[in-house]
Amino acid sequence: MTNIQFAKRLQPLQSNVFADMDTAKAVALAAGREVIDLSLGSSDLPTEAHVIEAIAQSLGDRSTHGYLLFNGTLGFREAAANWYEQKFGIKVDPQTEVLPLIGSQEGTAHLPLAILNPGDFALLLDPGYPSHAGGVYLASGQIYPMPLLAENGFLPVFTDIPAPVLAQSRMMVLSYPHNPTAAIAPLSFFHEAVAFCQQHNLALVHDFPYVDLVFGESGDWGLGTGKQENFSLNPKSKIQNPKSLVPSILQADPEKSVSIEFFTLSKSYNMGGFRIGYAIGNAQLINALRQVKAAVDFNQYRGILNGAIAALTGPQAGVKSAVATFQGRRDAFISALHRIGWNVPTPQATMYIWAKLPSPWSENSIEFCTQLVKQTGVAASPGAGFGKSGEGYVRFALVHEPPLLETAVERMAEFLH
Repeated sequence: MTNIQFAKRLQPLQSNVFADMDTAKAVALAAGREVIDLSLGSSDLPTEAHVIEAIAQSLGDRSTHGYLLFNGTLGFREAAANWYEQKFGIKVDPQTEVLPLIGSQEGTAHLPLAILNPGDFALLLDPGYPSHAGGVYLASGQIYPMPLLAENGFLPVFTDIPAPVLAQSRMMVLSYPHNPTAAIAPLSFFHEAVAFCQQHNLALVHDFPYVDLVFGESGDWGLGTGKQENFSLNPKSKIQNPKSLVPSILQADPEKSVSIEFFTLSKSYNMGGFRIGYAIGNAQLINALRQVKAAVDFNQYRGILNGAIAALTGPQAGVKSAVATFQGRRDAFISALHRIGWNVPTPQATMYIWAKLPSPWSENSIEFCTQLVKQTGVAASPGAGFGKSGEGYVRFALVHEPPLLETAVERMAEFLH
């Protein structure tokens, strides 16, 4: 057999936190365990009926069955631009500042190909979402991990980045509300990030899938330290109460001088399987990403975009219901953890619980998760799978109803004691 030589860029892609847990879950299932899967943040809630109806009506329309080029996506781009203007008070040009994506992960994975030359640095959150690093590796770039520590509210400290690294850096990737730590960031932090990237000629990338999954009363959007901040949002918003939103990076960079933001309909609208999202921001960055996309794929089926338009422009009661559901799950899971003596902070956003591991697992999250699913059937994601600074933590996804979440905690109690 021919000895095929593969590219070195594949080497760092051989390990993936979700793939590794899939293997562990398969072993548990083969051993007869009933698996409660809390390892993957795929919403179990249904897509709203009016969205499904828009897609269903498209199926019978022969004009939707062919290739969909960029100009054919204008209706979706206009809906996305209007959604941002209503929610954040940011004026967006749908012609030059919006690009449809096959989920936000496609955008974060492909954008480094448009920005990095081999050897250039990208500044990434540590821990962070795996596709952020994967895109940099595919572009033959280097990663400088910005550690996220609890004492800093899981926000990076820009002044800790070494000058030689900054000299070779071309982009910074942020993501708040954050996966996996569930941290949120105030608008003042984004102002700092924009100024830093302007000073050092960096593209500022903000992955923003959890914009709607935020809990608590209006104004309660600090870092868990009692800090509150008022956001300057459009008072005419029909999407949601502006005071209950976390900020967009474009609020700190309304001229879109260095910033691009990625949104997906997977979380807010329970459309993960439909693979629809978009990039919004700096026109040059949008155009560069569009060039990469043009070499890789066409757009999704037009019916999917019609469903997304219905989601963005139609009734928003489903978003509010989903937030209430995840808040109820969060409260039930945290209460159950506290009952067994595992004192985990209550997150203010996302569908995740980021829990510091107790002894003797405090420095071996992978072994903890492997043994947990093997012995109890409860599957979680090891913190180390999200980066070096994630070691000592475990992430639980709240993708089941409270009774099953409480059952999972009961099983963990037996495992821990």
